[in-house]
Amino acid sequence: MVELTTVGSRRVLFVMAAEPEYGPHLRARFTPLITGIGPVEAALHTGVALARLEAAGQLPDLIVCLGSAGSRRCALGSVHQIASVSWRDMDASPLGIEPGVVPYLDEPKELPLETPLDLPVATLSSGGDVVSGDHWDRVSADMVDMETYAVARAARTFDVPLIGLRGVSDGPGELAGAHDWHKLLGYLDGELAKAVDLLHELQGA
Repeated sequence: MVELTTVGSRRVLFVMAAEPEYGPHLRARFTPLITGIGPVEAALHTGVALARLEAAGQLPDLIVCLGSAGSRRCALGSVHQIASVSWRDMDASPLGIEPGVVPYLDEPKELPLETPLDLPVATLSSGGDVVSGDHWDRVSADMVDMETYAVARAARTFDVPLIGLRGVSDGPGELAGAHDWHKLLGYLDGELAKAVDLLHELQGA
């Protein structure tokens, strides 16, 4: 069964993509749903988890999706709450539909998220690729990841509010390998933990 964390009076589901992002500072605070990397895994495992929680009468009051991100605008090591998230892989423009808009789905191009914390805000683009080098030229958002849009769609389907927290691990240049992603994860573990602690200050928490 998925584990919820009690924060004040709220039951919170924390969602992360991968174990390397889940360091000792975050481990001391919650046990997350680890979805796996990419939008398909994130959508699948978040949707299944919420369906099971709903069936048990235990839907969370809040979902927090957190982890690392790339950026060419935000400073390395900085942590931001996500104001909106888009899906950069979706392109039905040959049908006359704006890129990023899902056909026949009554959803905006950019999904708004909750931003109640005392943290800087940023826009986020989710997709199935690791953005590096010249690929940044195709991204208009402040940050990139691979999972938040999928988690946001699942959260909206079950009418659960979502907070996105992302720490910048890489960008804007060319990634030289997985070690370029890993080298800041330990630092971001501590910074994201500080952001999680801010949840206790929310009104009604």
